[in-house]
Amino acid sequence: MSKKTHLLVAAAFASLTSACGGTEPSADFQASLPPPTPVRPAASADGSIFQTSLGYAPLYQGNRARMVGDPVTIMLMETTTTSKTANSKTSRDGGFSFTPPSSGPLSLFKPSDASASGNSSFNGQGTAAQSSTLSGQLSVTIADVRSNGTALLRGQKLLELSQGKEWVQFSGIVRLSDIDEDSRILSTRVADARIIYTGKGSIQRASREGWLSKFFNMVSPF
Repeated sequence: MSKKTHLLVAAAFASLTSACGGTEPSADFQASLPPPTPVRPAASADGSIFQTSLGYAPLYQGNRARMVGDPVTIMLMETTTTSKTANSKTSRDGGFSFTPPSSGPLSLFKPSDASASGNSSFNGQGTAAQSSTLSGQLSVTIADVRSNGTALLRGQKLLELSQGKEWVQFSGIVRLSDIDEDSRILSTRVADARIIYTGKGSIQRASREGWLSKFFNMVSPF
């Protein structure tokens, strides 16, 4: 085995062993926090009940999430169904025959001696179908607010169970006007959505093919 082949086998072995070791949550989905509140001098008591320095929410805005760091609940309602069917069929027949004369030198041949025929046919079918469903709730935070009335949402939920870890990570762009009064929004209203649901542990390892089987399937020519 050449040196180049040894290097390829070593690289494949390293990638397979690292893949079977499990993955870790991506650091790109950390919660976004609002900027720190600036230190303001203490307001002098002027006898008024309403103090603008204490902050307030206008009546037409209410408690709806609209600023960086505000939490938003994503209602996960993802359903995907795909189906594809292909059929192909061909057929061809051909023949040739020759009848020799009854007299002369060619009369020695029989009609069956100068005939030929052939045919070919092909029939192929293919079907593929896939269905996936993801439902639940996930609270994330507003990471950025744009001037066109849209916002970037980003967040994650990490669960450390007795048999391993599971995490759900979400990011996407929404219109602030689509967020309801309870700061909720359907995942189907999120643009450029990125949803990751995976885990790490004994259950995930048991459901995957072993690294040695992956290696032999990679190098097998059959």
